[in-house]
Amino acid sequence: MLHVEPGDVYWSLIEPSWTALNQSWDNLDDFLRASQAVAPKVLLVYAAHWCRSEVDNGGFHQFFHNTTGLLAPEAAEGFRAIGLLEWSTLLSEAMTYFGAPYPRERSIRLERLSAQEDRNRAEWNPFTVLDDRFHESSDAGRWDVAADAYAKCAA
Repeated sequence: MLHVEPGDVYWSLIEPSWTALNQSWDNLDDFLRASQAVAPKVLLVYAAHWCRSEVDNGGFHQFFHNTTGLLAPEAAEGFRAIGLLEWSTLLSEAMTYFGAPYPRERSIRLERLSAQEDRNRAEWNPFTVLDDRFHESSDAGRWDVAADAYAKCAA
């Protein structure tokens, strides 16, 4: 019997689209085209994966500051679809910082984020409380279990 590591199932779902989607980030129109070329369930897991990775590494500020922030709408929907409702809620709340509609264009997000960066991090990072709540509800295996279960249903 083949041993499957946590995370292998969801990764096998998104891996075939990984490079094409990653290479499309620099241009919003290219990304929208590339995202339409993959199954919606693949896109949702892909976006949620990137959001979780970025928030785990450097918080919501890092996610929105980096190009990956263009994935926020799909990531929020992905967390919801996967069953991580609190993560979807936290991301949706963080997205309100930028107003509506949410700006997928990185330059707009950077302009909004940089307006606060002349103070110390505790003062300028508007996502500190949300980061803390995300990390409190996260553990090493939670994402893998939820994403793998969703991927099994998506296959």
